[in-house]
Amino acid sequence: VQMLAIAPNKEAECRDTIKKICDSFGVSPIAREVMEVANSGKNVEEHYFLQPMEGVSRTGYRSTWWTQFYYVLWRSWLTVLKDPMLVKVRLLQTAMVAILIGSIYFGQRLDQDGVMNINGAMFLFLTNMTFQNVFAVINVFSAELPVFLREKRSRLFRVDTYFLGKTIAEVPLFLAVPFVFTSITYPMIGLKSGAVHYLTALMIVVLVANVATSFGYLISCASSSVSMALSVGPPVIIPFLI
Repeated sequence: VQMLAIAPNKEAECRDTIKKICDSFGVSPIAREVMEVANSGKNVEEHYFLQPMEGVSRTGYRSTWWTQFYYVLWRSWLTVLKDPMLVKVRLLQTAMVAILIGSIYFGQRLDQDGVMNINGAMFLFLTNMTFQNVFAVINVFSAELPVFLREKRSRLFRVDTYFLGKTIAEVPLFLAVPFVFTSITYPMIGLKSGAVHYLTALMIVVLVANVATSFGYLISCASSSVSMALSVGPPVIIPFLI
């Protein structure tokens, strides 16, 4: 596309380049083959269009469900790996917020004031995990909607394989974020000591984070654009927090 595009202020030079490319193609073996097929009256679709493959299901997909799921998952995982800075920033952001909350509610005791403060800290656990994870994924599907629709119409993969592949590829990050957050704030606030109590709290925070992520996916799927998803998100989330 870049070679055949006409750049501003370089129209003459670009047209000369395009003419050379077209002339070179005109004398190539592929061009002669195309002309032979066109002049012979043969079925052009038979030569230049994808033909039905043996064993293709009635749905029209050229690969099995597992093959589609594997490649969508692999592509989504590569997308996550290609942006390591984003992962580092999210973990650093989580750690900084956790230290801030832990510093504000540091060393609570089990008296009347301490119980009220711990109650407030629990609510901050919820709000932080909810908003952080919802807005982390709220643009995932709406941003890729044109590509998804094109590939779906081409019968490359099903909707369920695409959705599962995208979500599972990001599960490790959505397990790491609540782990970092809980591991920092739990001892700083002075919540009940003991491995069982810590793991119980961690499990609940992980569930909250992943429910919030799923809710973000719902908003993203239901929105036609990123701006609409960002506008719809907060008003829908706040009633659940209340």
